[in-house]
Amino acid sequence: MSYFQVRGGARLTGTVPIFGAKNSVLPILAATLINAGDNVLHNCPNLRDVDSAIKILRHLGCKVERDGATITVNSREIIRHDVPENLMREMRSSVIFLGPIIARCGRARLSLPGGCELGPRPIDLHLSALKKLGVAIREEHGQIVCEAGDMQGRDIVLSFPSVGATENILLAATACRGVTRIINAAREPEIADLMQFLLKTGAVVQGAGESEITLTGGRTRNDVRHTILPDRIEAATFLCAVAACGGDVTLQNVEPEHVGTITANLAEAGCRLSVAGRTLRIEADGALKAMPPIRTMPYPGYPTDAQPQMMACACLARGSTVFIENIFENRFRHVGELIRFGADIHISGKAALIQGVPHLRGAEAVCTDLRGGAALVIAALAARGDSRIGEIHHIDRGYERIEDRLTALGADIARLDA
Repeated sequence: MSYFQVRGGARLTGTVPIFGAKNSVLPILAATLINAGDNVLHNCPNLRDVDSAIKILRHLGCKVERDGATITVNSREIIRHDVPENLMREMRSSVIFLGPIIARCGRARLSLPGGCELGPRPIDLHLSALKKLGVAIREEHGQIVCEAGDMQGRDIVLSFPSVGATENILLAATACRGVTRIINAAREPEIADLMQFLLKTGAVVQGAGESEITLTGGRTRNDVRHTILPDRIEAATFLCAVAACGGDVTLQNVEPEHVGTITANLAEAGCRLSVAGRTLRIEADGALKAMPPIRTMPYPGYPTDAQPQMMACACLARGSTVFIENIFENRFRHVGELIRFGADIHISGKAALIQGVPHLRGAEAVCTDLRGGAALVIAALAARGDSRIGEIHHIDRGYERIEDRLTALGADIARLDA
């Protein structure tokens, strides 16, 4: 089992490229199922979750090839409509395959998904929407069994702007007669990227970045080339690492507007940020100030996926910072591990109070989930002394070669085998 050995205290300087977004490439890979042709995707990160999605596509009958950051999916022949439990458990977002399998095959059989244990991620919104579109759904021995009847477009009103539900409805609706309208749809950039891909396949879809999306059903069979947008959560992670450690780093291939809430908080903390096109520079001297309360919200609010990384920064900020987690009930699982570094954190329900300390000290810690693991890396980089971070397979789900890229910025971090 691999772990990270980190010697903290180094300033971070240089340039780092931001790779393609994990939360964009996964639903787009699933969307290749509805487009019976060649789908060429550029800027695909090399991640465990991407590998899991490729395994699912191959299981279903797709021919998938990878050449560096380019993945080609030939989805002309689909021979199965099921995803076995072992593949579903590898990736929490594997439920995104439900909509496109139904659209392509008229039926689907999936077990409940796995992934990070962040608390319930109910798929009720997904299932109730699919039922409204004409899908009969039943549970058998922990599996979801779906049979599509005469699928008809409908108005779907979401009680919460769920990213996964919005994606599944969009993809299933391609097989519906008439128009499907999603009201209170998720507005995340990754939704807009999925919609751009669908437009290239020939789908008629409108409303990217808005709370109301419409899609007119119809089969798509175009050969497609698409470039995945930059990963805003990866960008946020590197920004937080520089803020905590001090330094001067330029992020390349980034969409600055997608990380506006993160840069606003880091500016409040005393960092200097400047934008030039698709580059973003951060300068920090390591003397952070406490930030106004940070409340996680659906986009364009503060992203829950960047909350743990910003909390690692707040541990070193003068004064007190309050975090309120409104998305996942177990998103504070990393707190106990941050305390091992000497952090002063108190939790009450969905709120966490962080009292900044003069410095963190090296510690042994264990990743509890993907983004919590990133927070531990940031804490270790900023701490005095040596640290060991275990269970880093969580980090590999969402960051490509994070240790190599941090090393290129001057960090002392190595992946070792236990």
